[in-house]
Amino acid sequence: MLIDSSGLSKVKDSITEKIFFGHEPSAELIAILSVYFVQGILGLARLAVSFFLKDELMLSPAQVSALFGVVALPWMIKPLFGFMSDGLPIFGYRRRPYLVLSGILGAIAWVSMATVVHTSWAATAAIALSSLAVAVSDVIVDSLVVERARVESQADAGSLQSLCWGASAVGGLVTAYFSGILLEHFTTRTVFLITASFPLIVSAAAWFIAESPVNQETNDTNNAQDLSIKHQLKQLRQAVSQKTIWLPAAFVFILQATPTAESAFFYFSTNELHFEPEFLGRVRLVTSLASLFGIWIFQRFLKSVSFRLIFGWSTVISAALGMTMLLLVTHTNRTLGIDDHWFSLGDSLILTVMGQIAYMPVLVLAARLCPPGVEATLFALLMSVFNLAGMVSYEFGAIIMHWLGITESNFDSLWILVIITNLSTLLPLAFLNWLPKDDTQPQSLPTNSEPFIQNLILQEQESQVVE
Repeated sequence: MLIDSSGLSKVKDSITEKIFFGHEPSAELIAILSVYFVQGILGLARLAVSFFLKDELMLSPAQVSALFGVVALPWMIKPLFGFMSDGLPIFGYRRRPYLVLSGILGAIAWVSMATVVHTSWAATAAIALSSLAVAVSDVIVDSLVVERARVESQADAGSLQSLCWGASAVGGLVTAYFSGILLEHFTTRTVFLITASFPLIVSAAAWFIAESPVNQETNDTNNAQDLSIKHQLKQLRQAVSQKTIWLPAAFVFILQATPTAESAFFYFSTNELHFEPEFLGRVRLVTSLASLFGIWIFQRFLKSVSFRLIFGWSTVISAALGMTMLLLVTHTNRTLGIDDHWFSLGDSLILTVMGQIAYMPVLVLAARLCPPGVEATLFALLMSVFNLAGMVSYEFGAIIMHWLGITESNFDSLWILVIITNLSTLLPLAFLNWLPKDDTQPQSLPTNSEPFIQNLILQEQESQVVE
């Protein structure tokens, strides 16, 4: 039975309302969502990278931790990419060429990992190039969404950000499990080659972005934008000089910069506990879902709780729960009759939920520190500072692993690392008074800032989920 035109119209309206949250599924919107989806699906190579560094390049846990810290550098200079895109158009375009270039760089990086990378230095360069490509595309596509948010109502802008976040989250969830399954049947280099195809989607999607070229007729507009950028830089300089902004930022830097034992745990899980890639992929899927659950808990029950209270309690509870890893590294869980796989899965789930709850106030605090007019730029700057703290965390972890003599086969001192990393997370509690009090905390944001803040928080949420 054929569907008449009215029936097709109803189907289209239903798809527009339920899948695209009321937004017309134009070619440009599909292109924007494709970029976010690719950001999520690139997690396909995450496990492959870890196994490649461990098994083929024979790097130690400390070396891997140090490498992961270095390759995060592009995310610390994200505001620079924004200024470059705004002030240095390529062939007269500010957005499209940068997206094309980021996709090509990403593909080159993953093809290199699949073919010519045979040393730790080459791996560091290739992974850093991939990180650079994603960071550039992230800045460009965020700017496109913010530009749309400027001309839309608050409700429409919020639904657009939710749609973008959903696209990235779907990509991340799809690859969370398959990242392990693929390693059961293919080599790491084959996985890298498969991954290399996804950045090219970004390059292809760029051609569907509606953008007018910069030409002589727009000189007046360009001059006005230059003046606007200068004004924003002045506002930015004034903002970061205020104690009410840099003291909370310093607190979160300390919170994020405490050492991590992530690399050591990966080696312990694979070399000591003999977890297979498929199971590690299952753990990634569970933790991705747990991150979403943590976001829901925060939004539903905790978003109105004071910063000092939620940071204080989440820090203490997370440190206490983190100590349960001692049961796994000392094999006490086996004495209690709990299988390594089940213990690791349950522990990862609980710790991820708590970790996401603890991280959400970071995003809210960063957004609330941003005055109107420079909210996007200052938020990007604050998140770059926090990314720098993440690099410091990896490097501190690497140093401690080296001191303790933790290697790919020696985990005798891993329990000490667990204690050090968990106790160090309590250090920021001494600086809780750097956070704003309830009576100085803004109860609401200016109307013209709300779409920007929604966008910025949601995009940082998505990056946490897909990771």
